[in-house]
Amino acid sequence: MIAAAAENNALGKDNDLLWHLPDDFKRFKKLTTGHKIIMGRKTFESFPKPLPNRVHIIITRDKNYTTPFEDCIIVHSLEEALKLIVNENVFIIGGGEIYEQGLPFSNKIELTRVHGTFEADTFFPNIDTKLWELVIEEHHPADEKHKYAFTYLTYHKILNS
Repeated sequence: MIAAAAENNALGKDNDLLWHLPDDFKRFKKLTTGHKIIMGRKTFESFPKPLPNRVHIIITRDKNYTTPFEDCIIVHSLEEALKLIVNENVFIIGGGEIYEQGLPFSNKIELTRVHGTFEADTFFPNIDTKLWELVIEEHHPADEKHKYAFTYLTYHKILNS
């Protein structure tokens, strides 16, 4: 899973991000390019167009949902999405409900923790530190391009948990 969430786990509001962090966008692009990305329909529709060089697997309950874009696969459950993955890295990229469903199936979380609390309508699930070990932590201070300080956090699932 890959996400940017505030200290109160806020992800977004009204299908939009709550901050603009160019370095986090670059990191997201670097990590996900060339891979499949799994997302809910609302997350997909928040993009102006599909992200380049990634296969989009879009989860929707709407059995009639279609998209004119190539490199987009429509499925109707996370389990159906996961059946499309064979020995490859895939990233769950949101939204809140998909992250919640994806937590038991994930083995790594790339989380950008944005230092602040925000009003939101979509949230990242709590990370249970009995099940997840923090293995990398890299702080990025606020600066002229980044209104908020943030920290890249990489968690690995603790085996036998």
